[in-house]
Amino acid sequence: MPGAPSGADQAFVHFDGVWLAYNDDLLAKNIFAVEDINLKVRRGEFIAIVGPSGCGKSTFMKLTTGLKMPSMGKITIDGQPVNGPLKISGMAFQAPSLLPWRTTLDNVLLPLEIVEPFRHQFKDRRKEFEERAKKLLASVGLGGMEKKFPWELSGGMQQRASICRALIHEPKMLLLDEPFGALDAFTREELWCTLRDLWEAQQFNVILVTHDLRESVFLADTVYCMSKSPGRFVVQREIPIPRTRDLEVTYTPEFTDIVHELRGHIGAMRKAGAMINQ
Repeated sequence: MPGAPSGADQAFVHFDGVWLAYNDDLLAKNIFAVEDINLKVRRGEFIAIVGPSGCGKSTFMKLTTGLKMPSMGKITIDGQPVNGPLKISGMAFQAPSLLPWRTTLDNVLLPLEIVEPFRHQFKDRRKEFEERAKKLLASVGLGGMEKKFPWELSGGMQQRASICRALIHEPKMLLLDEPFGALDAFTREELWCTLRDLWEAQQFNVILVTHDLRESVFLADTVYCMSKSPGRFVVQREIPIPRTRDLEVTYTPEFTDIVHELRGHIGAMRKAGAMINQ
């Protein structure tokens, strides 16, 4: 299976010379969190962003969701300029943040209760929405868990439910900020495969921020490395490993060579940063 659909000539995500300073005082001093970000992401593409701590990965996500506006430059997503919080994206973070007083099903349904146009339709279409949520839960191995509360689920189950919640309103883009970082290695790899299957079935855009280089190479079409703050993209690495990728591929020389290459880039950046700070 190809990494991203062909015929997607127009970039789905386009950062054009984007700089961000967190306030006017920092802007006046030319102190930026991220600088000169230029990025074009194809429709349906899965990208991963890696880099040393504090490099601006989370800042990039805030810009992509419209939670932060650039100090300079322009961001376009799905052909529209980003002027505020996006409604076409779903998000999942390292902490599942499920509401403890709601069942798994009701947690997944939450975006449909609060996001337009679904909010005004929720009462009339509740049964339809519940069926959609149940199918989504079943697709990630949580069939039969609809009435369980978060405290009755394992960490991996909670994160699966969190991803379902992010996808329930059928967004065009899924933003993932260290979604598997708090899980054990076996659960993490299971969820790699869950995410792989969801993406291959639906072909939404994914932007994954992660510290795990193996995770980035296994899941992404393209991996971007960010420099230390102020963050900018210094490496763009296409991942040529054919899809569908199974976990066995992570033990192949081709896979480990790419991981070591990326680790070398990040190690060089960390070393350069340490020398500057001496």
